Amino acid sequence: MERTSKRVRLQQAWLTVLLSLTIPALMWSQQHNKPSNAPASHASAPSHSAPSHSAPSHSAPQTHSSPQTHATNNHPATSGHTATTNHTTGTSGHTNPPGKTNTTNSKPPTTNRPNTTNRPNTTATHANTTSRPNSPSRTNGGSHTPPGKTVSLKSGGTASVRPNGQIRSIDRGGMHIEHGVRGGRTVVSERNGARIVTRGRTGYVQRTYVSRGGRTFVSRTYVSGGVVRVGVYRSYSWGGRPYYGYYPGYWYHPGFYGWAYNPWPGPVYWGVGAWGWGGAPWYGYYGGYFAPYPYYAGPAFWLTDYLLASSLQAAYAARAEANADAAAGDNRDSGGGSGDSAPATSSNSNAVTLTPEVKQAIAEEVKAQLAAQQQQAATQGGGSGDQKPQPSSDQPPPALDPAQRTFVVDTDITVVANGQECALTAGDVITRLADTPDADQTVSASIAASKKPDCAVGQTVAVKVDDLQEMYNHFQEQLTSGMGELAKKQGTGGIPKAPDTSTTASDVPPPVPDSGAAKTLEEQQQAADQTEAQVKQETASGGQ
Repeated sequence: MERTSKRVRLQQAWLTVLLSLTIPALMWSQQHNKPSNAPASHASAPSHSAPSHSAPSHSAPQTHSSPQTHATNNHPATSGHTATTNHTTGTSGHTNPPGKTNTTNSKPPTTNRPNTTNRPNTTATHANTTSRPNSPSRTNGGSHTPPGKTVSLKSGGTASVRPNGQIRSIDRGGMHIEHGVRGGRTVVSERNGARIVTRGRTGYVQRTYVSRGGRTFVSRTYVSGGVVRVGVYRSYSWGGRPYYGYYPGYWYHPGFYGWAYNPWPGPVYWGVGAWGWGGAPWYGYYGGYFAPYPYYAGPAFWLTDYLLASSLQAAYAARAEANADAAAGDNRDSGGGSGDSAPATSSNSNAVTLTPEVKQAIAEEVKAQLAAQQQQAATQGGGSGDQKPQPSSDQPPPALDPAQRTFVVDTDITVVANGQECALTAGDVITRLADTPDADQTVSASIAASKKPDCAVGQTVAVKVDDLQEMYNHFQEQLTSGMGELAKKQGTGGIPKAPDTSTTASDVPPPVPDSGAAKTLEEQQQAADQTEAQVKQETASGGQ
């Protein structure tokens, strides 16, 4: 009996131990497997806020680190808005001083031309300032075909007519005539081995000149206002079309390019008076669009203002010419006047300020070109240098170089945005987006700065590669001219003294001007007038 009682007590003790272990385990399991009817707490949810972009502050000028090439952008781009190069931005408006660069770098890079594909978007909206992919292959978005109709002419050829009845272009008998959306006429023809181009009262005659190292060079004789000048251009063939790139007639000493590339020891206060712009009609007219830096941290910024001022002076002269033609009844366009045809004494109230970011992009382009020219001067100088025989075909023109992104418009052109035409004039700035032309030989670009609202800042437009190449050529010519002015002014007015500013003739000697160029251009204008008169009569009667 006692033994049975002990056995019962032992069994009860074991049962108590088992229950003490089993019940908590069952409770824990039920708690963690029970579905919740309450909404999940957002406090524990992963954060979806955007990562910090560490965008440069615009409250103070950003400074350059030592001048660097962009050839290092084989490295992956960092996240956010951190670019490979610190671009100077002003505090506000367009009169802010440029940033000062590190003076420890005594010369620009002399390897390959800096790859600037990682430059930020310089439109006024400041949108998307992340690094661009290396060598982008972007497609051109939107419709590039302007509205209107194409008419087959009874006399041969075709004409493109805008919806308002204005003739956009004519192709007949080897002559191409094109009218801008706001006026102006460009005529191009090939005759007797010469390429003849007229724009208004100016133009040039181009002929094959010489060959060097497997490359073909042409001469251009320009005639404008009775003034004749001649230049050399290298021929390119790309996509079955010819292009022509400016080729300097001389080189400066490499040390002068290095001096022009690097910052000055201290700021140089130049001012409108030193430029000689005070009281100039063009400067008053474009005062709402452009103003020079209050001081210059280096030659690149001085050259930037020189280039912009030269373009705006040309734009103002074109406006005056167009207005004079209109007043004399010589305006050939039925669709209206020129892009900036407001009275010459008033400022442009519709102007969009040329921002510090856009000017900085131009300054970076200046520096890139100076670095490239220094290398050319060192390697090519007055001889053949490293010019090895190379085919002149299947080579893109400089305007399509992935490193060349920022372009200053050199003359009135018409571009297309989503099927609508708008006008750009000299001194406007665009940023090329695509590297490969479409079937119409255009590439997409973003409007970085424009004096007229019909081509709005930030808008994507289709630009002809021919027009881009001429912008590039004009930029190169003005840079050469600006370097000449710096050579004259160095050591005066606060500008530091430069090293050797002597020049050496390039391997392609300057050609003799075409003595018959003025007559050839005049004959083309007369032929274009006759062609237009016939085409206007035919299109008015319905064409075919």
